[in-house]
Amino acid sequence: MKQTNILLESDTNELEIVEFRVDELDSNGNLIPCHYGVNVAKVREIIRLPQVTKALNTSDAVEGMIKLREKVIPVLNLSKILNKYTGDMIADRVIVLEFNNLMVGVLVHSVSRIYRISWKNVEAPSSAVYSDQITGLVKMDDRIILVLDFEKIVAEFCSASALKPLEPEQLQISEAHDRTSKTILVADDSPFIRSTMCSSLRGAGYNVIEAVNGAEAWDKIRDLILRCDADGIPLRSKLQLLITDVEMPQMDGLHLTSTVRKEKNPQELPIIIFSSLASEDNIRKWHDLGAQQILTKPDLPNLVKYADQYTA
Repeated sequence: MKQTNILLESDTNELEIVEFRVDELDSNGNLIPCHYGVNVAKVREIIRLPQVTKALNTSDAVEGMIKLREKVIPVLNLSKILNKYTGDMIADRVIVLEFNNLMVGVLVHSVSRIYRISWKNVEAPSSAVYSDQITGLVKMDDRIILVLDFEKIVAEFCSASALKPLEPEQLQISEAHDRTSKTILVADDSPFIRSTMCSSLRGAGYNVIEAVNGAEAWDKIRDLILRCDADGIPLRSKLQLLITDVEMPQMDGLHLTSTVRKEKNPQELPIIIFSSLASEDNIRKWHDLGAQQILTKPDLPNLVKYADQYTA
C-alpha cells in the first residue's frame, strides 16, 4: 500500500484511516474482534510478516527486527502492548509506520480497508473508556474503531522518538525576553504529548492555555476575540502564539489554522504546527495555509526557540 497525503493538501478537516484488527479471546476461548485505526498518512506500507530477528535486552512487546529493503526496523507486538490474551492466534501482518523521522512496524492480526471520514465524526474517548493509548473513537454502523496514539506507544519502546520535557539547562532563560507576560495556546489531542509540551513551555516561563482539539482551541480563541473586540484591543495583547497538532478529533490543526486566518482580528496571530507528519511536502502546503513555522515532533528545544521568536 502506498502512502497518500491527499487529505493533508488542503483545508478539508478530513482524514483517511486504515482499519485493522488486534483480536483477543475471552475466558471461554471465544474470539472477541477488536477494531483499531491509524491515520493513513503515517502508513508506509502493509506487508506479511517476514523472518524476524530477535532483539536482545528488549521488552516482550518488541517482537524483533525485520529487514525492509535496505533498512532494518523494529517490530512491535500490539497484542502484548494492549495486554490482550490471544492464545494460539497468529498475527502475521505488519503495518509499517513512518513518523517523527522514524520507521517502525506493528504486528496485527488483519487489515481490512481505508475509510475517508470527517474529523467531526472522530470523538475523544470518554472517561468511561479512557485510555492513554487511545486518542479517538470512530462510530461505524456495527462497530467502534479505536484510533491508537502511536506516538505515545512507539515512544515507550523506541527512544529515538521519545518526547520528554526539557531540562532546566535546555530552556535558555533570558532576562531580555520576559516569558511571564506571554500567553500561548497549545492544541493537541494526546494527553501525553500535550502535557510534555506544556510542561516545557511553562518551565520556560510561559503562560499556557490547553485545548484537547482544534474545536476547543477555536472556541477559546473566539471567546478571546469577543472580549478583545469589546475592549477595543488587539487579540495579540491577550494571546501571543498558537501551537497546534494536525491530527485531532472534531477539528484538525489545518482547519484550525485556516479558520484563524479567515478571521480579521486574529489574522496576525503567529501559528506553529507541531506534528509528526511534517514532511518536506507537507511543510510547504501548511505554510500556504498560514502557519509561520512547522516543527517535527519531538523537537522541543526548537519549540521553545521559535516560541521566543514569535512572541517577541
